[in-house]
Amino acid sequence: MTAPEKISPQSPMSAVLGQFPGAQRALFRRYHIGGCSSCGFQPAETLAEVCARNGSLNVDDVLAHIQSSHELDERILISAQELEALRRDEPTLKLVDVRSREEFEAVSIAGSVLLSQEVMREILGSGSDKHPIVVIDHQGKNGLDATAYFLGHGLKNVRCLRGGIDAWAREVDPALRRYTVG
Repeated sequence: MTAPEKISPQSPMSAVLGQFPGAQRALFRRYHIGGCSSCGFQPAETLAEVCARNGSLNVDDVLAHIQSSHELDERILISAQELEALRRDEPTLKLVDVRSREEFEAVSIAGSVLLSQEVMREILGSGSDKHPIVVIDHQGKNGLDATAYFLGHGLKNVRCLRGGIDAWAREVDPALRRYTVG
């Protein structure tokens, strides 16, 4: 496995997002960059270019914020093996799947529920951290956004499955069918 490339002001945003998957969420949260078409960026645009056209932001400060946010993301991720142990030890665990209905119906982890408005109301309405929640997506990229949403609404006992259901199938339940979305 090769070491990740060092991110610099001249790195394209595709490289920034490749190394720091939560970078777009971090940029939007602090600087309102990347959340809509008027403040979005292109994959080939460099970090320096994005900073320059958004109020001449200090690139080093922006990069430090992205790295700090990434470190926070790393703390809320849970490995497939850790989730397997948590499922054994914590009967009140709630597995919340944020993939599409079609993906969920095709393959899912036993006991998980598909995120819906009803499930969302139930989780947020409880206002409780007594029962742990683990968010599941396909490959661990979109689940962090949903996890951040729940954390942002005051829940503290929420994690995200690192690598998504794909990692679960690869590392814990090889009988579970793997798939690609294309």
